[in-house]
Amino acid sequence: MILQMTRPVQGGLRQERILEATSNHLANADTVGFKKDVVSFDKIFKAQLNTDFSQGQLKTTDNKLDVALGDEGFFKIATNDGVEYTRDGNFSLNTQGILVNQHGLPVQGENGDITINGQKVEINEAGEIWVDGVLVDTLDVVTFDDLDKLDKKGGDLFVYNGDAAADEKQPERLLVKQGSLEGSNISVVDEMVGMIDHHRMYETYQKMMHSFDEIDGKAVNEVGKLQ
Repeated sequence: MILQMTRPVQGGLRQERILEATSNHLANADTVGFKKDVVSFDKIFKAQLNTDFSQGQLKTTDNKLDVALGDEGFFKIATNDGVEYTRDGNFSLNTQGILVNQHGLPVQGENGDITINGQKVEINEAGEIWVDGVLVDTLDVVTFDDLDKLDKKGGDLFVYNGDAAADEKQPERLLVKQGSLEGSNISVVDEMVGMIDHHRMYETYQKMMHSFDEIDGKAVNEVGKLQ
């Protein structure tokens, strides 16, 4: 029965991994710029996670420092580990007037950190930042040919596994929208339906394992007894 038991065990482990991803999706359904994971398995049943970079719905906030990308591209964020990337444009100013993300990390412009000192801030669709009628910088928005090299670091940041300096390129369809944020690309209804289906399948595998365990028990305890 060992071979027969192996199959439902593997199936149960696969469903468990999918349920973990689904739970994470539901927990981040309202997280700005969050991208869902697609779970697949290789020939030895090891889980593989690939990020779905499809567009989330844009939500109007009317906050002058909120910006969303209406198409491809990523904002660049300066961290202690180097430049990282995000779709989360929920920005603000720190005490030095530097544009930062929600973790206090500087958003990068074409000239590095972006300093805003003024009252009227306008960011156009090309990412140019105008303060009181003066162009101060342009948001450094980039993309890559191979998005599979972007790994989630946690929160809303991605790390590029490769030569970012060589592989970064300008988006062909750049569209920056001031006063808006990109929501997650999670459909709560779809995730809930999927969770129910995967949970039922997980229970099915559990019942199969229980049945095989009972058969093994009977084989050990009953087979071979003298009548």
